[in-house]
Amino acid sequence: MKLTPGSTSDESGMSQDNEGTHGPVVWLITDNKPGHRNQLKGLGNRLRALANARIHWLSATDYPVPLWRAALAVAPRLDPHLPHPDLVVAAGSGTHRLLLALRRRRGVRTLVLMKPGFPLALVDGAIVPAHDRVPGSARVFVTEGALNAVTPMARLTDQPNALVLIGGPSPHFDWQEDALLNQITDLMARYPGWRWTLSDSRRTPGSTSEALAGLRSPKVTFVHHQQTHEGWLSHQLAASRAVWVTPDSMSMVCEAATSGVPTGLFELPQNPGSRVARGVARLLEQGYVARWQDHPKVMGDHPRPTARLWEADRAARWILPSLARTGRS
Repeated sequence: MKLTPGSTSDESGMSQDNEGTHGPVVWLITDNKPGHRNQLKGLGNRLRALANARIHWLSATDYPVPLWRAALAVAPRLDPHLPHPDLVVAAGSGTHRLLLALRRRRGVRTLVLMKPGFPLALVDGAIVPAHDRVPGSARVFVTEGALNAVTPMARLTDQPNALVLIGGPSPHFDWQEDALLNQITDLMARYPGWRWTLSDSRRTPGSTSEALAGLRSPKVTFVHHQQTHEGWLSHQLAASRAVWVTPDSMSMVCEAATSGVPTGLFELPQNPGSRVARGVARLLEQGYVARWQDHPKVMGDHPRPTARLWEADRAARWILPSLARTGRS
């Protein structure tokens, strides 16, 4: 990665003193959209673990930047208590103006997650999913799917617990509620000894959520997404022997696959030209996830070992050499 040239923080952006550490300072700029924040969190967690990075969160909404400042790289007035950064990372189009405005600060490297709407030459590096079709280079790191904050499980539970994660209508797949519910109930009938935890998302239609709730039984639990908390998914994955996901959400698919829990995808017709559908197809081809008709591989007592997917770790290790040049990692 050719990026040229304290304290930590929690996700709320509140600084926490961490005296005695000398890791690089990393600013994470968020637009507070859950998917983008999750990508930043995953990368930040690995930089903290691998390089003792001191992480600080900045909300782009707190620092509005007019277009002229972004174009001329004129930084806005920031919190004076923020330590000078070695690396600034942004995710989401709502963060791009602030990132560009900071790009000429002394000794600061800038990094964007996902393909931006501006020329990549304006920043020092980019981490881009393969389905965006940006060629890899010394400045562009290509990932399989989206970064996320899930850590692979050291071992799988022996308990026959399955987790089902349901998305909703999107531009990438044709949402077919009846077909989806048939696949879910078919799985339950094929594997009657299993316990099932079903959960919807913000995009799930009300009719689908009602149908999922109607499947409740002594062995089936439905958890509405509003009843979940930040650590809910990680806890559920740790307790699951299998996970099934609708393919419309790349973030959900990648989180499940990253966990190392055998992951299957429900079948929904993909829309032509969808970049998310292309990304899902790549994950299927490389064995990170399985198709619905291959459910024995997911639900079997001894499923075939799946390939390892931990893109936040790979991306962080790609960044490490540039951080090491600061002399503080």
